[in-house]
Amino acid sequence: MRERLPEFLKRPILDTETTRNVRRVLRNNCLNTVCENARCPNKNECYTKNTATFLIMGNVCTRNCRYCNISCERPEALDPMEPENVAKAVADLGLKYSVITSVTRDDLPDGGAEHFARCIEEIRKLSPVTRVEILTPDFKGNKDALEVIIAARPDVFNHNIETVENVFKTARPQGNYRTSLEVLKYIKENSNIKTKSGLMIGLGETFEQIETTFNDLRAVGCDILTVGQYIQPSKQHLEVAKYYSLEEYEELKALARKCGFKNFQIGPLVRSSYHAAALADGQ
Repeated sequence: MRERLPEFLKRPILDTETTRNVRRVLRNNCLNTVCENARCPNKNECYTKNTATFLIMGNVCTRNCRYCNISCERPEALDPMEPENVAKAVADLGLKYSVITSVTRDDLPDGGAEHFARCIEEIRKLSPVTRVEILTPDFKGNKDALEVIIAARPDVFNHNIETVENVFKTARPQGNYRTSLEVLKYIKENSNIKTKSGLMIGLGETFEQIETTFNDLRAVGCDILTVGQYIQPSKQHLEVAKYYSLEEYEELKALARKCGFKNFQIGPLVRSSYHAAALADGQ
């Protein structure tokens, strides 16, 4: 029997004119969001604040991570109008800070790096004051792809480590812990772009393993850290090994400070793009 979801992980369903407007803008521009596709628990809160995290390059993934609600299927060709449509949605919503993520596209030679770059370019054409954070896959560590990202100059480059190394192969069988660290390191060493990473907890890791991961991220110059509770999307996904208590989250905050992070967000419902603008500003 699965452990009951703690009350502090539950969120109410909200339906307001603002949430309806966000959905309308997304629908009119034929856009996906990670809020919907990954069943983010903060979706309604973000929609009430007139924002969403755009999911580009389709809504199916070429990898089958065992914690993720996004389907692993054969992807369709890229939509050449998507970068422009993302920019239109950013303008329509009046966003001062936008977050763009994607499915993993191992079928593309550059992993979709150029598509990310086009989205950044189009946003800056229509909304030059809007800051852009991107949350990318690992591009298989392809340095040419990373150079495309660097040339596009996002304000924040986010690549999630997702979990501790000891759990990595179980949770992300097609990924590589060290490759993810190298991606963050390359961006930091070859640009002045802020770097960001995050992980889920509750997959069977220990505090010692979490501390090692924090230290590994700091060692590659990661500026911003996010940590939140893993919630099982369905019975077909990895089971939750543990629900962390609110007291343990305070311990993890102290641990992040000890490891050298000054800019972090740690809590049960924290996700990669949760309060992203404030986090980028160190608030």
